[in-house]
Amino acid sequence: MINAEGENLGVLSSAEALRLAQEADLDLVEVAPNAKPPVARIMDFGKFLYEQSKKEREARRAQKQVEIKEIQLRPKTNEHHLQFKVRNARSWLQAGNKVKVRVRFRGREISYPEVAMQHLKKIAEQLQDVAVVEFAPKLDGRTMLMILAPKKKA
Repeated sequence: MINAEGENLGVLSSAEALRLAQEADLDLVEVAPNAKPPVARIMDFGKFLYEQSKKEREARRAQKQVEIKEIQLRPKTNEHHLQFKVRNARSWLQAGNKVKVRVRFRGREISYPEVAMQHLKKIAEQLQDVAVVEFAPKLDGRTMLMILAPKKKA
């Protein structure tokens, strides 16, 4: 049992703890229910909830939102287009975003998934200095996907 000033009062019965809380005109809050014996504290519960929500908001604000940018290709995409798509991906990865590379198949192109696999491996190879393959190339319906994540800075 801990009182409102933060002093340890020792082990008390729940009735005694409730009486002390009512005398102080505060709430009895169970702080650590899994401890042996459970720890309770006399405090203003509304203020406790407010402080807790404030801490959660601060934690959310400190988080960095990772955006996923996407590059779409076709098996027939020529070398020049591939290079400027790789250049865009490099800038996004350096900015800390993930990049999803998608190769879409149309018509009979689906018969040659190895062409798309070569494109994706080539892109991963060219970006290996700034990216790591998070999700390996995989055929998903009429598309082949690969996800690249920025490398951790040492």
